[in-house]
Amino acid sequence: QVQLVESGGGLVQAGESLRLSCAGSGFIFKSYVMAWYRQAPGKERELVADITPVGATKNYADFVKGRFTVSRDNAKSTLYLQMNSLEPEDTAVYYCNAPGYVIGGYQYWGQGTQVTVSS
Repeated sequence: QVQLVESGGGLVQAGESLRLSCAGSGFIFKSYVMAWYRQAPGKERELVADITPVGATKNYADFVKGRFTVSRDNAKSTLYLQMNSLEPEDTAVYYCNAPGYVIGGYQYWGQGTQVTVSS
């Protein structure tokens, strides 16, 4: 029932932009902090950004600060990540997540969306 579906990834050149979307369902989307994570091959999944329930507070990892913007539309139960000035180091699978939503010890994740940035 709980679903997180990421989309918007693709192959771009360095300096270009992408906008990722994450559609949530099966839980009260507007009640939860939402977050973007990414995982590059052979590396651990890392937090990229998060946003509080009504968007009042946004937090960013140092490596994307000033380039990425996280936002949400609770009416559409959708989380966004605007990624500008992309760099090859941003290449990864990007996932969304509600860190506070855990049932039976299980943390829900979507399938992720691939972002590939060429030099």
